[in-house]
Amino acid sequence: MSGTVRSPANPWLVLLLAGGFEVGYALSVGGSHGFTRMTWSLTAVVFFLLTLWALSVALRAIDLSVGYAVWAGIGSVGAALLGPVFFDEALGLTQALWLGVVIVGVVWLKLADQGGRPPEEEARVNEDQPG
Repeated sequence: MSGTVRSPANPWLVLLLAGGFEVGYALSVGGSHGFTRMTWSLTAVVFFLLTLWALSVALRAIDLSVGYAVWAGIGSVGAALLGPVFFDEALGLTQALWLGVVIVGVVWLKLADQGGRPPEEEARVNEDQPG
């Protein structure tokens, strides 16, 4: 990936990737037990750097308010759903219901961004990007 986001679909795919890296980061931090386990700690550092890189690439074309909320939602829901798988945590019915609300909110944010930027702003953003 060259780092330049060109098509309308790419920023959202990169944002999804950033969300996946955020889930990996959250799970790794949990497994590190306060950064006392070396393998988990190193994994957390790698996922942290990857999630920041991917988020910064996606935010070149997605508004910060929407992109950050979607990224945080993916990370939160992913960690909550996978925490019980990896760390013997409980996920109750009420928690699952509220996670569903977060998922619906993230989807609505994405749908609300379908219209994209006004043409004059899109032209300005495209002029600012290298290549």
